[in-house]
Amino acid sequence: MTDTTLAPLTPDEVTALFTRADGQYLFARWGRPIVPVVFGVEDATVSVLKGAIEAVVALAGHKMAETDPELGANLMVFFLRDWSELTATPNLDRLIPDLAQTVARLEGADANQYRAFRFDETGAIKAAFVFVRMDAAMSAAPAETIALSQVVQTILLWSDTAFLGQSPLAVLKEGGPAILKPQIGDLIRAAYDPVMPAHATDPSHALRLAARLPRAQ
Repeated sequence: MTDTTLAPLTPDEVTALFTRADGQYLFARWGRPIVPVVFGVEDATVSVLKGAIEAVVALAGHKMAETDPELGANLMVFFLRDWSELTATPNLDRLIPDLAQTVARLEGADANQYRAFRFDETGAIKAAFVFVRMDAAMSAAPAETIALSQVVQTILLWSDTAFLGQSPLAVLKEGGPAILKPQIGDLIRAAYDPVMPAHATDPSHALRLAARLPRAQ
């Protein structure tokens, strides 16, 4: 994917954003209204995060709700200082299978973020669990940037390699909060087009997405 912020995405670039490291094309969007809950931060940061969720959900043309009839809350965001806090959290192993192994892997990779998804019978996203470890890099970033980054990476099931080389956000002013890159915003809108499926495994889906993106004038 090109690094030019305003360049429209090509079909190959769209395909790459949903093609996993093992070569599988896998796309999913939320199939139900999003109900967020945030743990581990002060109320001010909760407001920032929920504001980012509302903005991205509105961008997608999706919906939020006060409660999920099956799960209560279906988007859970945890902020922590150390991955070991996860194994000390009661009942979290019910939400994250193989929790101990996952924590060990995150510690070994010195990771500062992790996302896990759950899907309904159609393959659409029905729940997501977001974990952010506030290491030095995260602590130095504006809360608005952290919030927007996590929400953008949770509104769709992106490839596990989608944003390894670059962020879906752009920084307009050094030290200031980031904004969503316009072409990523366009792709999110296209992904939530009502005529598009909520789940896809055929790469031809990426061509349909690309056809719905604005083209450069």
